[in-house]
Amino acid sequence: MTTESPIKTALAQLRRAVEQLELSENDWNTLSTPRRILEVAVPLRRDDGKVEMYKGYRVQYSTTRGPSKGGVRFHQDIDLDETVALAMLMTWKCALTHLPYGGAKGGVAVNAQTLSLAENERLTRRYTSEILPIIGPERDIPAPDVGTDERNMAWMMDTYSVNAGFSVPGVVTGKPIVLGGSLGRTTATGDGVALSTIEALKAKGINPQGATVAIQGFGKVGYWTAVALEGMGLKIVAVSDVVGGVTGFKSIADIFEFSKTAGTVVGAPGTTSMTNEEILHLDVDVLIPAALADSITGATAGGIKAKIVVEGANAPTTPEGDAILASNGVLVVPDILANSGGVIVSYFEWVQDKQNYFWSADEVKENLNSILMKAIVEVSTTASSKNITWREAALMLGVSRVAEAHRLRGLYP
Repeated sequence: MTTESPIKTALAQLRRAVEQLELSENDWNTLSTPRRILEVAVPLRRDDGKVEMYKGYRVQYSTTRGPSKGGVRFHQDIDLDETVALAMLMTWKCALTHLPYGGAKGGVAVNAQTLSLAENERLTRRYTSEILPIIGPERDIPAPDVGTDERNMAWMMDTYSVNAGFSVPGVVTGKPIVLGGSLGRTTATGDGVALSTIEALKAKGINPQGATVAIQGFGKVGYWTAVALEGMGLKIVAVSDVVGGVTGFKSIADIFEFSKTAGTVVGAPGTTSMTNEEILHLDVDVLIPAALADSITGATAGGIKAKIVVEGANAPTTPEGDAILASNGVLVVPDILANSGGVIVSYFEWVQDKQNYFWSADEVKENLNSILMKAIVEVSTTASSKNITWREAALMLGVSRVAEAHRLRGLYP
């Protein structure tokens, strides 16, 4: 069977974990069902006066271990199935890293690149007002994701606060520093992917110094991952964006400066262009898919020459692709581990907002490394002891903790 959708991928992974944990069918029914789904119509008055309607979503997959937590996407291809799948992955991710959250996800099916600044603000505020009844610092805490950033979070926080009658900085994370944001949040996901890469290289017996890396995706995750890894002495040999990829650049700073002007990395002086599929098949030590879902499939996985795949994106590998990578001896650091740096530092931001006491950048980084390293060791140890993949180990750990929480809380009434 070919699986090419995030929800099918997520459910297949969950089913495997449930079977390995020998959980009951009752557990499966509970774990495979989202707690709350809200679909809303989001009207937008364009700058020319025309009113357009967009679909918006907020899925709270689980609230068993605490308030739900997850990003908000502005992307034309999002739908309810993808949003449910991503909220499910966030649930296991938070449990894997011992964060007191359930998983959530949300967004609007809109191409953010087509919006003016004023239109983006109006859309963000209207979407926030539509999901207002189910979000809050003790209920559900949104954060930036694909197509959104700290500016959107500032508008969301203000919209919620205006309705509450007082400032509520803890309603979202990923905010600007002056509004209660945390130092280190912007780079957190990339920093986490970089740390996961270093530990995976060590697990494979490869010296990180000079190790070669290809990164598919040059957005918030891919760029900051590249910056962190280059600073650690690794060699970034290729990067790509939605247009395509390039190799042959001197440094990440050089290719980033070009992309800021050109809007893409393709065409940078002295570089050789390639497709997004070709970048997957480069002969490198590490491949980091950091774009959107389903880039490594049954059709593309066989040509991957990298010894390690570190998933910067959410659900970039289908079960068919995963099976091929495993049979070829490729070590895959799964998304719920590799890209958990963002939600970890979002948790720090939420804690700081609740306490009205803020940490230094060094404290944030030290605590991020501590939490992520604990999770990496747990996953590596479990994988070795049970002779399973890192993905299977990560899912077993995350799913088992949510299942245990369900059992301990019981079923009301």
